[in-house]
Amino acid sequence: MPLPAPVERELIHSRRIECRGYRRRDGLWDIEARLVDTKAYAFANAWRGEVRPGEPVHDMSIRLTIDDDFVVRDVQAVIDASPFRICSDITPSFATLKGLKIGKGWRRAIAERLGGVRGCTHLAELLGPLGTTAYQTILPLREAEERDNPVRTRPAAIDTCHALRSDGEAMRQYWPEFYTGDDTRR
Repeated sequence: MPLPAPVERELIHSRRIECRGYRRRDGLWDIEARLVDTKAYAFANAWRGEVRPGEPVHDMSIRLTIDDDFVVRDVQAVIDASPFRICSDITPSFATLKGLKIGKGWRRAIAERLGGVRGCTHLAELLGPLGTTAYQTILPLREAEERDNPVRTRPAAIDTCHALRSDGEAMRQYWPEFYTGDDTRR
Protein backbone atom coordinates (compact mmCIF):
# COMPACT_ATOMS: atom_id res chain seq x y z
CA MET A 1 0.00 0.00 0.00
CA PRO A 2 1.52 3.37 -0.97
CA LEU A 3 1.58 6.37 1.33
CA PRO A 4 -1.55 8.50 1.26
CA ALA A 5 -1.51 11.36 -1.25
CA PRO A 6 0.33 14.35 0.22
CA VAL A 7 -0.68 17.99 0.22
CA GLU A 8 0.88 20.12 -2.51
CA ARG A 9 4.60 20.37 -1.84
CA GLU A 10 8.04 21.21 -3.27
CA LEU A 11 10.99 18.80 -3.30
CA ILE A 12 13.97 20.24 -1.42
CA HIS A 13 16.31 17.33 -0.61
CA SER A 14 16.82 13.76 -1.82
CA ARG A 15 18.87 11.01 -0.24
CA ARG A 16 19.48 7.81 -2.14
CA ILE A 17 21.04 4.81 -0.41
CA GLU A 18 21.81 1.67 -2.35
CA CYS A 19 23.23 -1.50 -0.86
CA ARG A 20 24.47 -4.57 -2.72
CA GLY A 21 25.85 -7.94 -1.67
CA TYR A 22 28.29 -9.99 -3.75
CA ARG A 23 29.77 -13.47 -3.45
CA ARG A 24 33.46 -13.39 -4.34
CA ARG A 25 35.38 -16.10 -6.14
CA ASP A 26 37.72 -16.44 -3.16
CA GLY A 27 34.88 -17.46 -0.82
CA LEU A 28 34.49 -14.08 0.87
CA TRP A 29 31.63 -11.61 0.48
CA ASP A 30 31.64 -7.93 -0.54
CA ILE A 31 28.84 -5.85 0.91
CA GLU A 32 28.66 -2.33 -0.53
CA ALA A 33 26.64 0.78 0.12
CA ARG A 34 26.50 4.18 -1.51
CA LEU A 35 24.83 7.32 -0.20
CA VAL A 36 24.04 10.26 -2.49
CA ASP A 37 22.42 13.49 -1.21
CA THR A 38 21.19 16.12 -3.65
CA LYS A 39 19.31 19.41 -3.36
CA ALA A 40 16.63 20.67 -5.72
CA TYR A 41 18.18 24.14 -5.70
CA ALA A 42 21.62 25.66 -6.27
CA PHE A 43 23.65 26.88 -3.30
CA ALA A 44 27.10 28.32 -2.65
CA ASN A 45 29.77 26.15 -1.05
CA ALA A 46 33.01 27.71 0.21
CA TRP A 47 35.12 24.80 -1.05
CA ARG A 48 33.33 23.68 -4.21
CA GLY A 49 31.78 26.92 -5.43
CA GLU A 50 28.21 26.64 -6.65
CA VAL A 51 26.58 23.26 -6.13
CA ARG A 52 23.92 22.94 -8.82
CA PRO A 53 20.48 21.31 -8.40
CA GLY A 54 20.84 17.52 -8.60
CA GLU A 55 24.63 17.64 -8.13
CA PRO A 56 25.67 15.48 -5.17
CA VAL A 57 26.27 17.29 -1.91
CA HIS A 58 27.39 13.92 -0.51
CA ASP A 59 28.49 10.95 -2.61
CA MET A 60 30.03 8.35 -0.35
CA SER A 61 30.60 4.62 -0.60
CA ILE A 62 31.80 1.87 1.67
CA ARG A 63 32.67 -1.77 1.05
CA LEU A 64 32.94 -4.40 3.74
CA THR A 65 34.62 -7.66 2.84
CA ILE A 66 33.36 -10.33 5.23
CA ASP A 67 33.67 -14.07 5.70
CA ASP A 68 30.98 -16.72 6.17
CA ASP A 69 30.88 -15.93 9.90
CA PHE A 70 30.15 -12.23 9.20
CA VAL A 71 33.58 -11.13 10.42
CA VAL A 72 34.89 -8.00 8.68
CA ARG A 73 38.12 -8.85 6.85
CA ASP A 74 38.60 -5.59 4.96
CA VAL A 75 37.01 -2.14 4.66
CA GLN A 76 37.17 0.42 1.87
CA ALA A 77 35.55 3.84 2.30
CA VAL A 78 35.54 6.67 -0.23
CA ILE A 79 34.08 10.14 -0.38
CA ASP A 80 33.61 11.44 -3.91
CA ALA A 81 31.59 14.52 -2.98
CA SER A 82 31.26 16.37 0.31
CA PRO A 83 30.67 19.89 1.58
CA PHE A 84 34.15 20.18 3.16
CA ARG A 85 37.61 19.51 1.71
CA ILE A 86 38.68 17.56 4.81
CA CYS A 87 35.81 15.05 4.82
CA SER A 88 37.75 12.34 2.98
CA ASP A 89 40.59 12.55 5.53
CA ILE A 90 38.56 10.34 7.90
CA THR A 91 38.08 7.36 5.57
CA PRO A 92 41.15 5.43 6.87
CA SER A 93 39.49 5.33 10.32
CA PHE A 94 36.94 2.85 8.99
CA ALA A 95 39.70 0.21 9.06
CA THR A 96 38.94 -0.03 12.81
CA LEU A 97 36.01 -2.25 11.82
CA LYS A 98 38.36 -5.04 10.73
CA GLY A 99 37.90 -8.07 12.93
CA LEU A 100 34.41 -7.10 14.12
CA LYS A 101 31.52 -9.47 13.63
CA ILE A 102 28.27 -8.22 12.13
CA GLY A 103 25.55 -9.26 14.55
CA LYS A 104 24.55 -8.48 18.10
CA GLY A 105 26.42 -5.37 19.26
CA TRP A 106 27.31 -4.27 15.71
CA ARG A 107 25.79 -0.80 16.01
CA ARG A 108 27.29 -0.25 19.45
CA ALA A 109 30.74 -1.22 18.13
CA ILE A 110 30.33 1.21 15.24
CA ALA A 111 29.49 4.04 17.66
CA GLU A 112 32.47 3.19 19.88
CA ARG A 113 34.95 3.17 17.00
CA LEU A 114 33.51 5.77 14.64
CA GLY A 115 31.15 7.95 16.67
CA GLY A 116 31.54 11.71 16.87
CA VAL A 117 34.84 13.10 15.59
CA ARG A 118 36.29 9.59 15.12
CA GLY A 119 34.28 9.01 11.95
CA CYS A 120 31.94 10.38 9.32
CA THR A 121 28.26 10.48 10.25
CA HIS A 122 27.12 9.64 6.73
CA LEU A 123 29.46 6.69 6.19
CA ALA A 124 28.74 5.38 9.69
CA GLU A 125 24.99 5.56 8.95
CA LEU A 126 25.56 3.21 6.01
CA LEU A 127 26.96 0.50 8.28
CA GLY A 128 23.53 -0.36 9.72
CA PRO A 129 21.99 -1.13 6.32
CA LEU A 130 25.24 -2.86 5.33
CA GLY A 131 24.81 -5.27 8.23
CA THR A 132 21.27 -6.05 7.15
CA THR A 133 22.40 -6.43 3.54
CA ALA A 134 25.07 -8.90 4.65
CA TYR A 135 22.41 -11.07 6.28
CA GLN A 136 20.09 -10.74 3.27
CA THR A 137 22.96 -11.76 0.99
CA ILE A 138 24.37 -14.72 2.91
CA LEU A 139 21.57 -16.27 4.97
CA PRO A 140 19.20 -17.27 2.14
CA LEU A 141 22.05 -19.11 0.41
CA ARG A 142 23.14 -20.70 3.66
CA GLU A 143 19.56 -21.76 4.46
CA ALA A 144 19.18 -23.30 1.00
CA GLU A 145 22.33 -25.36 1.60
CA GLU A 146 21.11 -26.39 5.08
CA ARG A 147 17.78 -27.69 3.72
CA ASP A 148 19.72 -30.64 2.37
CA ASN A 149 21.41 -31.18 5.74
CA PRO A 150 19.28 -33.22 8.20
CA VAL A 151 20.94 -31.57 11.23
CA ARG A 152 19.87 -27.94 11.28
CA THR A 153 21.25 -25.24 13.52
CA ARG A 154 19.08 -22.46 14.89
CA PRO A 155 18.85 -19.73 12.22
CA ALA A 156 20.49 -16.49 13.27
CA ALA A 157 17.45 -14.52 12.08
CA ILE A 158 15.20 -15.89 14.85
CA ASP A 159 13.98 -13.18 17.24
CA THR A 160 15.55 -10.37 15.20
CA CYS A 161 12.18 -8.81 14.34
CA HIS A 162 8.44 -9.09 14.96
CA ALA A 163 7.83 -11.41 12.00
CA LEU A 164 10.64 -13.80 12.96
CA ARG A 165 9.83 -14.13 16.65
CA SER A 166 10.40 -17.65 17.93
CA ASP A 167 6.76 -18.05 19.01
CA GLY A 168 5.29 -16.56 15.82
CA GLU A 169 3.49 -17.92 12.80
CA ALA A 170 6.46 -17.57 10.43
CA MET A 171 8.59 -19.63 12.79
CA ARG A 172 5.92 -22.31 13.11
CA GLN A 173 5.65 -22.52 9.33
CA TYR A 174 9.27 -22.24 8.19
CA TRP A 175 11.32 -23.51 11.14
CA PRO A 176 8.94 -25.67 13.19
CA GLU A 177 11.81 -27.32 15.05
CA PHE A 178 12.69 -23.93 16.57
CA TYR A 179 9.11 -22.79 17.21
CA THR A 180 8.53 -21.92 20.89
CA GLY A 181 4.85 -20.96 20.78
CA ASP A 182 1.74 -22.72 21.92
CA ASP A 183 1.84 -26.31 20.66
CA THR A 184 -1.98 -26.56 20.69
CA ARG A 185 -2.02 -24.47 17.47
CA ARG A 186 -0.06 -27.08 15.51
